[in-house]
Amino acid sequence: MSDKTFDEARRDLHYIQAGLNYMLELFGDELANRNEYKKHSGMDAVYFYLSNKYSWPPAMVRGMSYDDLNFMLAEEMEGWSIPKDAAPLRVPAI
Repeated sequence: MSDKTFDEARRDLHYIQAGLNYMLELFGDELANRNEYKKHSGMDAVYFYLSNKYSWPPAMVRGMSYDDLNFMLAEEMEGWSIPKDAAPLRVPAI
């Protein structure tokens, strides 16, 4: 694989990972709405939800990787899709 192809693959991987992280944060907003959180949204809602659901300390939940957070929320996320009014991801100009 050429250096250019390898660099493009790495760039694409990071872009896709950023999109998954963005989806998780948007799902946090969904959790906040479902559970009528007044103070938490986005990633804070994800951490708060998992902390409450499993009685895990917040520091433990905040220390989890995004991959692990996605894994733990996979059942709750089933059938959910990004809201139509969410800001689209754009590939930055390089």
